[in-house]
Amino acid sequence: MRAGRGRAARTLLAAATASVLALAASGCVTVHGERELIPAATQAEAEQALKDFTVAFNKADKAHDPALSAERVTGALGEINQAGLKSRQVTSPGGNKEHRPLELTDAKFVIPRKAGWPRWFVADTDSNRDTDQGAGDNRWLLVFLKGSASHLWEVAYLSILTPDEVPAFKTEAGYAVPVAADTADLAVAPGDLGERYAAFLKDGRPGPFAAGPHTTEWRAERKQVANRPGLVTQYVDQPENRGDFAPLGLATEDGGALVFFATRYFERQTAAPGYRPKVGPDVQALLTGEIKNTVTKRWVSSQSVLVKPAGTTADGVVVVGRLQGVTAAEGS
Repeated sequence: MRAGRGRAARTLLAAATASVLALAASGCVTVHGERELIPAATQAEAEQALKDFTVAFNKADKAHDPALSAERVTGALGEINQAGLKSRQVTSPGGNKEHRPLELTDAKFVIPRKAGWPRWFVADTDSNRDTDQGAGDNRWLLVFLKGSASHLWEVAYLSILTPDEVPAFKTEAGYAVPVAADTADLAVAPGDLGERYAAFLKDGRPGPFAAGPHTTEWRAERKQVANRPGLVTQYVDQPENRGDFAPLGLATEDGGALVFFATRYFERQTAAPGYRPKVGPDVQALLTGEIKNTVTKRWVSSQSVLVKPAGTTADGVVVVGRLQGVTAAEGS
């Protein structure tokens, strides 16, 4: 009787094991490790990712070939980088005769812990494109993103800040602390920044964005351009939160956060009857259609912002960096 029960138990165990293996093969098993907070990358992985990006960037810049850096950029920086190289491939088909290899040194890796994918980290580096002293000194912050274990590390955001603009990051157990897109702990949740920024650029109402070159001054520049005689310029801004364009933020020691987010905007220029808007060769290289009296430029813009803690109503968001580029143009 006992022997029968033992055989029955072994049979049930074998059946259960077979079921689990079948589920694993079909991808239906929950891997509990995906719920655990683990470092996005090791120090060695981060160093290698930075090296791989720099090598690819330099090859592409020297040859003016977007394919050579396509696997190392994504998101906002990816669209800007690839469109720029595509344009220069047309305007300077022989490659970049003034190529100067980019060097990124003094790297400080800000690595958060998180569960699951995607994973990301920030490389705070010194480039050879600045003066290293005084007003010309800056830091290049590159946000590396990896969608799954089989993906390569790619740079989704690049922000060039002064050393004073790089905040002190909050840490727990030696690692940076990411902030959720829908957190209520900040003046504006990261997931809402794109929509709020687009709305501010449209109507300029006082609110969370502090005055500065990327907010009030940029609106004033647009207004000046829009009022040129014989040429009507219109702007339409849109948030961009999808996929590799999702906002990414790290908590800072002061209770706020440094957040990277992206937007798109369209710049439509319509000339008076009998005239055509003029575009430079860099935009002409990306142009589709024929410019008769209108040209619409499509831009991608990435912002880095310091967001203050919740409860801050005015000037709760300071835009410290903005990188933008034309990614397409259409004539009509």
